[in-house]
Amino acid sequence: MSYQEAKERYAALGVDTEAALAACADKAVSIHCWQGDDVVGFDNKDGGAGNGIQTTGNYPGRARNFEELKADFLQAVRLIPGKKRINLHACYAVFTEAHPWVDRDQITYDHFAPWVAFAKEHGFGIDFNPTIFSHPMVKEGLTLSSPDETVRRFWIAHCIACRRIAERMGAELNDQVLNNVWIPDGFKDVPADRLGPRMRLKAALDEIFAEPCPHVIDSVESKFFAIGVESYTTGSNEFYMSYAARHPGVYNLLDAGHFHPSEYISDKIPALLCFFDKVPLHVTRPVNWDSDHVVNYTDEIREICKEIVRCGALDKVLVGLDFFDASINRVAAWVIGTRAFEQALLNALLQPDEELKRLQDTGAFTKKMMLMEQAKIMPFSDVWAEYCRREGVPADESWFAEVQRYEDEVQSKRG
Repeated sequence: MSYQEAKERYAALGVDTEAALAACADKAVSIHCWQGDDVVGFDNKDGGAGNGIQTTGNYPGRARNFEELKADFLQAVRLIPGKKRINLHACYAVFTEAHPWVDRDQITYDHFAPWVAFAKEHGFGIDFNPTIFSHPMVKEGLTLSSPDETVRRFWIAHCIACRRIAERMGAELNDQVLNNVWIPDGFKDVPADRLGPRMRLKAALDEIFAEPCPHVIDSVESKFFAIGVESYTTGSNEFYMSYAARHPGVYNLLDAGHFHPSEYISDKIPALLCFFDKVPLHVTRPVNWDSDHVVNYTDEIREICKEIVRCGALDKVLVGLDFFDASINRVAAWVIGTRAFEQALLNALLQPDEELKRLQDTGAFTKKMMLMEQAKIMPFSDVWAEYCRREGVPADESWFAEVQRYEDEVQSKRG
């Protein structure tokens, strides 16, 4: 079937494919830089992730520095349709002779000016994250909730520095920057004090968010559990949801891997939109727990996108990707995961939502079920092919040959 035929088929259901294509192309997706180097960063003198985060695999060709990571990122985005942002962690500070290495509590905008220049050159937005892991000042698995005043002060200073950097980034790009705080804090076994760590975290956040930063959108990222903190997570969903509700301008970021396997992020999005004007979102693919697998075109990813579209929230849900897989080609991982999200988003934009809502509101549930099932077998692939053609990227698997060429000619030559 051709695009024109698919367009007519969708029109029969009341769906405007041209409007869907335009909306998909205009929705920015924040692509995480840390897939390219296994969350190692440039500031860790010991090398490697740890103290709260873990990447598995040892596929050759990992980016080792700023120039290699930029090149790999560009190679990936050439094969991905749609509008892009760069999601940066503070550990990706660029140290030079003019701006040498400093510890995380002393970083400044100058260490990220090269990233801003890169973003300006290629028309990317930027989002930012304090890096509160993989550092000696993660003591006993604790950071902002630590009873050790020295530890807590170090991480408060780091987070304040990051907000100031994000503010300068936003000013330079004439944009708003999502600055997201995630901490690994918690306990492996049943704690004797559940309240104390959360009161310390609350006080730390109050200090971190005290300074007005008009170019910054602040978020805190909740978590259910992880390896090493199976019994208690300080920054739980209830804690951060309550904090965000009491602190205008701070939002609870939903990560698709940070909830119980029986919970669905797609259902949480419309719930939050009743009360918040923005919902920051990290899209990943958990396998039994927060394992951050490469995003695929799965049922839940499609449902997440459907809720974003159904709620009229394309401008309210701030989408960032968050996966890291070192067992496969890292550039290919970026391409597979981001294209999967773009496919899910375009598919969501092609649903006959108005008719489905009408059928639900009038109690015509049998017809609603029929139409939902019919929508699943509509000629989506022809609209996807047209989207990719307009965006100047391959629609089919032919993109992989370019990644293979890049691995052979560039990545395989890295030590």
